[in-house]
Amino acid sequence: MKLNLYRKFSVALLAFVVLGCTGDFEEINTNPNSPLATQPALLLPGIERDMIHAVLGEAWSIGNVVIQHTAKNQFVNEDRYLWGELNTIWNAVYDNMRDINNIVKQAEVSNQPNFRGVALVLRSWMFSLVTDSYGDVPYTQAMNGKEGIFFPEYDPQQKIYEGILNDLKEANTLLAGAININGDVIYGGDVKKWRQLANSLRLRYLMRISDQVDVRAEMQEIVNDPVAYPLFTGNADHAVYSFQANSPDQFPLFTARIGSFNEFRASKALTDKLIALADNRLYIFTRPTPVTEATASTSDDVYVGVPNGLDDVAALEYNGGPEFQSRIGPLFFEQATSPKGIEIAKGVIMTYAELQFILAEAREKEFITTGTAEAYYLNGINASFSFYGLTASPTYLLQSEVAYTGTREEKLEKIGTQKWISLFFQGLEAWFDWRRTGYPKLQPGVDNQNDDRIPVRFIYPLIEQSLNADNRTIAVNRQGPDDINSRVWWDVK
Repeated sequence: MKLNLYRKFSVALLAFVVLGCTGDFEEINTNPNSPLATQPALLLPGIERDMIHAVLGEAWSIGNVVIQHTAKNQFVNEDRYLWGELNTIWNAVYDNMRDINNIVKQAEVSNQPNFRGVALVLRSWMFSLVTDSYGDVPYTQAMNGKEGIFFPEYDPQQKIYEGILNDLKEANTLLAGAININGDVIYGGDVKKWRQLANSLRLRYLMRISDQVDVRAEMQEIVNDPVAYPLFTGNADHAVYSFQANSPDQFPLFTARIGSFNEFRASKALTDKLIALADNRLYIFTRPTPVTEATASTSDDVYVGVPNGLDDVAALEYNGGPEFQSRIGPLFFEQATSPKGIEIAKGVIMTYAELQFILAEAREKEFITTGTAEAYYLNGINASFSFYGLTASPTYLLQSEVAYTGTREEKLEKIGTQKWISLFFQGLEAWFDWRRTGYPKLQPGVDNQNDDRIPVRFIYPLIEQSLNADNRTIAVNRQGPDDINSRVWWDVK
């Protein structure tokens, strides 16, 4: 009898415990320190900082080298086109795209068109980076793991660009009259400037695909109506990330090992061009070498760039050794946290100078009828000099290699060359643009290991072969071999 009573009591107690626990199960098992959602203003600065660091890192390690702004005198594989997988941009874009999509979704729910517009601008820029680096990439189905899509298809680049341009157009509409935002470290929350960036980027990407698509109507629509489609109007509008003097937000190279910094030197291609033009941006970009016996008769500083693509021995011994090879300017290293360094050593999304060179090319090619190509071209040069606290003298602008004279092709080459100079330390964008235009007329690295071809894309991350093999294979079959010489859709040169 006692045993039966004990069993009944035990069952009743168990039922009470179970019912009591399940009544507030979700509340008890919810971690208050692990929120399911957050505010867009808290996500935005991390995205901006991560992406700028990724772009700067890939520019320093490969972009500036392949576009011959810099050259290597040690560990020269990159300079000889012995490229393995380069995953910085891929990882940064897709890692941060989750938060971009969260901002877009939360902005829709909370009716915040300002945050949605800014997120669309960033999403467009980020996807342009990954598609211009690799070609066809996951786009439509990217970041849809929660919807059960674990193996996203690679979209054709043409489709990706349609999405990029549509997003930028929508962002322009959303940001018209929108209120400023918090958490933005690019423009301090000024949505008017984000709107200018949206339209300026739209011109960049229309020009990017202009060898494949007739872009005249869209470009003309934008430049014809600065009220409906505001653009950058000066250097104060350009999209840059300004680093700080103090840790933890200093210019990334400021904390680099001196040996790692010094294995990158001024390239002969850029240095010789700046010397030939008497271009005083040379003194910002590079440093003079010590006086040698060969230069002892002059008191002028000597600048010597290293030819791109030399083998290890030749690169290290060039011009008598590292001591006599120009290093990159101090504002990009030990002086990056000085007041002048903070003004110059920035992470760049897009500048006013670039926009003006785009407009100059568009006008010269008669994609637009507004303004004159020469005026845009000169604006671009002057804006680039001004970015570095310099002034382009009348003598500089009137010399034959700079003055806006000659045939159409000669003028386009001048635009391309000045744009290339202005994109110093923006190696990825400079590389993308060179692939489209062929200007300046760079020569492959001296002892390159790629059959005298400058690379035109990155190979896909090797992990894709195991994690998303079928879709990668479809993209490769559509695009061409997964190597550094297969051109992306818009690159028809």
